[in-house]
Formats: sequence, C-alpha cells, structure tokens
Amino acid sequence: MEYLFLGLAIALVIGFEFVNGFHDTANAVATVIYTNTLKPTYAVIWSGICNLLGVITSSGAVAFSIVSLLPMELLVKADSSKSLMMVLALLTSAIIWNLGTWYLGLPVSSTHTLIGVILGIGLANSTLSTGQSWWDGINWLKMQEVFLSLIISPLLGFCGAALLLLIAKALIKQENLYKATAAEQTPSLGIRSLLILTCTGVSFAHGSNDGQKGMGLMMLILVILLPSSFSLNMDTSSQEIAQLVTTSQAVIPVFTSQIPKSSVYDLIFENSQIELTNFLKPQGQLNENTWRSLASESQLISNSLSLSSNFVDLSDRDRAQIRNDIYLVASAITKLENQQQLANLDQQHLLIDYRKQLDKTTHFIPYWVKITIAIALGAGTMIGWKRVVVTVGEKIGKEPLNYAQGAIAELVTMTTIGTADYFGLPVSTTHILSSGIAGSMVANQTGVQSNTLKNLLLAWFLTLPVCILLGFGTYTISLFAVHLQFLGLS
Repeated sequence: MEYLFLGLAIALVIGFEFVNGFHDTANAVATVIYTNTLKPTYAVIWSGICNLLGVITSSGAVAFSIVSLLPMELLVKADSSKSLMMVLALLTSAIIWNLGTWYLGLPVSSTHTLIGVILGIGLANSTLSTGQSWWDGINWLKMQEVFLSLIISPLLGFCGAALLLLIAKALIKQENLYKATAAEQTPSLGIRSLLILTCTGVSFAHGSNDGQKGMGLMMLILVILLPSSFSLNMDTSSQEIAQLVTTSQAVIPVFTSQIPKSSVYDLIFENSQIELTNFLKPQGQLNENTWRSLASESQLISNSLSLSSNFVDLSDRDRAQIRNDIYLVASAITKLENQQQLANLDQQHLLIDYRKQLDKTTHFIPYWVKITIAIALGAGTMIGWKRVVVTVGEKIGKEPLNYAQGAIAELVTMTTIGTADYFGLPVSTTHILSSGIAGSMVANQTGVQSNTLKNLLLAWFLTLPVCILLGFGTYTISLFAVHLQFLGLS
C-alpha cells in the first residue's frame, strides 16, 4: 500500500509540472513562435532543453523556500499519513486550478496557485487541530517574504519593459523593430538571433526557478514515504560529518551564554523539540528555553553523529530523528537571524556557518528528481502551448506583438527571475512576462486590450482566494474520508 501511495504522489507531482508547462513554459516560447522566429516544434524542444539545463543547475533554494511555507508538523513529520494527505491535497488542488485556467487560455501563475493551496491547507490543519489558533499553521514570516517577491516582480516587469523600450526607441532607429509582426513574415537573422537568445534565457531561468517547486514537493514526498533513503543526504562525506560534529560542539557555549547565570539546567533538555517547534510557529517568542533547546538539540546532533562516520550505518529511526533535530535547529537559527537576534552575538558567523552545514544534510535533490521534473515541464509545453501563446501574442496589446516588445519583455523576465533565483525567492514567469508585454505596449503607445487585461487581473486576483478554498476543502474532505474509513474498519 505504501508503494501505491508513493506512485500516486509522484504521478501527481509530475502531473502538476506537466500542467505548469502549459502555463509558464509556454510564456517562454510565446514570442519566438508568434514572431515566426522559430517553428513551434523547434521552439518547444529548444525551450524544453533549456528548462532541463536550468533545473539541473539550480541550487534548490527556491524548492525549500516553497516547502518551508507548509505547516511545521508536516515538515517535522509527527504523523506521516497526515503529512501525505496534505501533499496529495496540495497537488490535486493545484492541478484542478491550473487545468481550468489553461482551458480558458488565461496565463495564471502556478506559483500563486501553490501558495494559495498551501495557505488553505495550513488554515485547515490549524482550524481542525485542537489547541491551535486558525493562523498557527502558516509560516507568516516566510509567507510575507514570498508575497513581497510576487507583488514586486510584475511591477518590475511592467516598468522595466516600458523603460527599456523607450531607451531602445531613442537609441536604435530601426522602424521594423517597432511594427506589428506581419503574418508568415520571418524576421532578419539579427532579430531572430536576439529573440532566440531571450527565449533561451527565459526558459533557463524558468527551469531554475519554477522547476524547483516540483522538486521540493517531490523531495517532501520521498522524505515522508521513504525516510530511510531520503531523510538525510547519503552522499555526505565522513569529513563533512566530522566537521558538523565539531561545529555542533562549538556552538553549544554560544547558546548557553544566552541563558541567565541564575538558571539551573541540564544540557539535555527533554522538551527541546516541543520548545523549538513552538518557537517556529508565527506567534513563537524567543526566551531562555529557546536557547536551552538549541544547545540541547546541538548536543544530541553531536552525540548521534559521533557514533558513525556516514549516514548509511545509522538505523532508519536514527536518521528520521537526526533529520528532525537538524531541521529544527537550522530553522530556529534562520528565524533568529531574520529577527536580528544574532546581531549582538560575538559568534554570529559561527552560527550562520553551522546552519549552512546543517542545511547541506537535508537540503538536497538527486539528479533523477531534477531530470524527471524537467521532462514533465518540457512535455507539458509541447502539448499545451498554443492557448497561452495566442493570449500573449495577440490579446494583451491592441496591436499584435512586435519584435522589440517580445525581446525586451523576455529580457526583463529572465533578469528578474534570475535575480529572484539568486535570493531563493519563488516568482511567477507568467506574471512578469505578461506585465512586461503590457508595459511595452503602453510605452509604444499602442495600448492594451481592456477585456484581456480585466480577465488577466481577475484570474490573478482570484487565484489566491480560490486556491485557498480548494486547499482547505480538499484537505478537509480527505481527513473526513479517512476518518469515515477508520470508523468503518473499527
């Protein structure tokens, strides 16, 4: 039964990325197809290859940024069956919304879809759990960071494309660049090269950012269902483990120095996991038990890893326990850093280095996962590109897309996504490119189609609330169905 759920969950992740290809990856090829720079078949194959390279070379920071938005108990994994239901509800809800909007030809954001569903599931989880407030299931600090990136990036797309087009028109006096593309007319070699280059950049950037979302969800499923193989990075060398043991010991005095001298305490604190879990919740406050718990968990990590020079020799139970310890300590240090609580410590750099060492053991993505996600993205693009391409090429502006607008919109898009990828922030390729094209249309004084703009804005604004309801409802129904089945079996 476990392998049946594993197959279903992986199939849903692949399905999500496949549908994502309909939306976001189609934006990357819209300009080269619409301007007759490349035939559709060649464009989607080339975009698929660039997406594959972007996924394979990605750092994984965005993947774990998305995963960190999920409820804490899912990540610390107190109940694997509940965690699995959360992931299945998340993927099912996201696929439903993405398919529906694709059918209508609306280029909505798969990133917004995922975040809306995660919000819904987090709210449902905390609402249905005893002893929790309804807002406890959301990592609000991380959510605020993600929301800012999602709001600012389309504005950068709009303003950046408008400004660049005005600069280009002032410096480059080629009238054919700024005229609507004639049907069946093939651009010159120079223009084709420029458009292919920007398409390549957007495809690569899309793979390095959007592709990571599927990778993060895939890894979460593997950790839940196959913890013996994926709880920890089995490729961690004995030297790295030894260094982690040494650093764990070195940070303990730093943590204990924050505990009042008058306090009496044991180094191993029995409630350390509970204390850190509570601290990592939105309302969690720093107190002396937080520092005591960090010292205790660091001692436990050191003790556990001192027994073996590699993770392979550890028992399945020990791997799961060490992963939870590592995740809690690393997340707590991250929260302390974001709250500027480390600024006054003499050993601030030691703690940050410690967190990075911890993250290396749990923040890893095997190559086969990256390749699987990349293939799903490429296949989705090849099958479902046409609806979104027509919207981007013809329905945003009052005049069809011209060469300069296409190249500039894609240039701004690839730059914005690349910057967000560097900082580990998820952004929407769809929103940035669509905003960039709209900005270029305004700068070119051709205007935008009000009906299309209304539909796009409506779809953008509806995505979050609808997906919150979808996530809330799907997860609640799943819990209810499992409860009924349990009552039937008993």
